[in-house]
Amino acid sequence: MKVLIFGAGVLGSYLAHSLVKGGNDVTVLARSKRYEQLKQDGLVIRHYFQRKNTVDSVNIIDKLEQDDYYDLIFVVMKYNQFPSVLPVLAQNISKNIVLVGNNADSANMQRFLNENSNVKKNIAFGFQLSGGKREESGRIISIRGGGQMVIGSLEGDIPFKATLEKAFKEAKYKLTYHDHIDGWLKSHLIPIVAMNSIHYLNNFDFKKIANDKNALLQMISAMDEGFMVLEKLGYKIDPAFQVKLVRRYRNIAYHGLKIFHKLPMNNMIEGSFSEIEAIYRTFDQLQKEANISTPIWDDLKKQSIDQYRDEFIH
Repeated sequence: MKVLIFGAGVLGSYLAHSLVKGGNDVTVLARSKRYEQLKQDGLVIRHYFQRKNTVDSVNIIDKLEQDDYYDLIFVVMKYNQFPSVLPVLAQNISKNIVLVGNNADSANMQRFLNENSNVKKNIAFGFQLSGGKREESGRIISIRGGGQMVIGSLEGDIPFKATLEKAFKEAKYKLTYHDHIDGWLKSHLIPIVAMNSIHYLNNFDFKKIANDKNALLQMISAMDEGFMVLEKLGYKIDPAFQVKLVRRYRNIAYHGLKIFHKLPMNNMIEGSFSEIEAIYRTFDQLQKEANISTPIWDDLKKQSIDQYRDEFIH
């Protein structure tokens, strides 16, 4: 299968590695320094839990031309980066596209592609269950169990499911299909935003956060309010146990977060508040539609965005 990975960060690099091992003809789109690193050294990954290094040779491009055809295109980017990529995808002749990553606005992204493409696009949305960081040298540190992506379509079955299955048939990578991917993605955003905001406000000092009861409780309360917004709008929280934890078993949630923030691997995971700020802005509209009070969420948003803006001013 001819596959393009649009984005060569931590997640895109691991996905490219998996598809190469699955016997596919993989091309990675990267720019600037990352493009040069991949050209010179190949795709270098340190697999954190597996304690091994791999180097893969992949095709490298820095631009997607209109007539470049791929059986599958995976766009693996931060949420705030998607808008700049959508017009490029719309002009390209490839049909099967998976937008991978945090996504608070999947319906509008799909609408844009449908309205601006010359060929009919088959669109799915996914989330890869892994993390890590990219070192200055270009080496990726990949933190995961087995490779896995939660994936689904906004309109029932994925029309190119057979193509996906063929691409991943020989790869050690699991596709978990979800019938309500938009709700799953929005549910997933709530803990991501709450946790990353606290991380950012504390300069990613995870040891400090683990010992700060107020910070951990603020995380939990913000999650609860975020879930309330989604519930008011008719979304089913998925997985459902998240709501039980933050409401009925708050003490368990507290101790779970305390333990999580003591794990040494947290220092190996990159964060980007520019993405969190973009999610906050999109979530504002959902809050207005729900018309419910979210004081803890609002306070966390204000604190973190104010700090983010102050960094640019200074």
